[in-house]
Amino acid sequence: MNFQSNWPMNTKTTSPVLINRNREKLLNCIIYFLLNTKNCGKTKLFKLLYFLDFFHFKETGKSVTGLHYNAWQLGPVPVELFHEFEKPQDDFKKCINIIGEVTPDGFFKMLPRCKFDNRYFSKREMRLLGKVAYIFKEAKTEDIVEVSHLPNMPWDKTIKTKGEYAEIDFLLALDESKESLSLEEAIERMIEIREVQSLFNND
Repeated sequence: MNFQSNWPMNTKTTSPVLINRNREKLLNCIIYFLLNTKNCGKTKLFKLLYFLDFFHFKETGKSVTGLHYNAWQLGPVPVELFHEFEKPQDDFKKCINIIGEVTPDGFFKMLPRCKFDNRYFSKREMRLLGKVAYIFKEAKTEDIVEVSHLPNMPWDKTIKTKGEYAEIDFLLALDESKESLSLEEAIERMIEIREVQSLFNND
């Protein structure tokens, strides 16, 4: 299972270093949210990761974890991670302990087995991790789902234009706020990222 960047790439030619970095970030993001929020089951975790990635993309043109999100009924869902919960990889099991039976509704408890490691994150990423955790620290699952469904948000726009289960375009994170990139800036950043990643190809 690969957690790649926003741009689809051939996994045979993508640098393992880049993929592993995304993977380490993802696992540490999960640990961070488990340590710094309450009521953090599977559904709430998915929404926390979504807000982190989309907030970061709005400011930088790239996500933190490399996950992709689809517009499911209960809000944005990182489909690859959703399926990994059914059969976690070894590094996941080493970092996160799932207690009890895994149900479709995510009613189970998770506990971190490892300490959070901040060395994989930039200052901006740490700031946004803290911001998302602070905003939703006390939120119950139904509360954070409701927030993800707000009108004119990326999930809502995707449902209305593409329908349920469609992938949510990261460009929908952009808005008129002062911290947001313009559409042109975001596309330019995405092209730059793709060009840098291409340098690691083995072709």
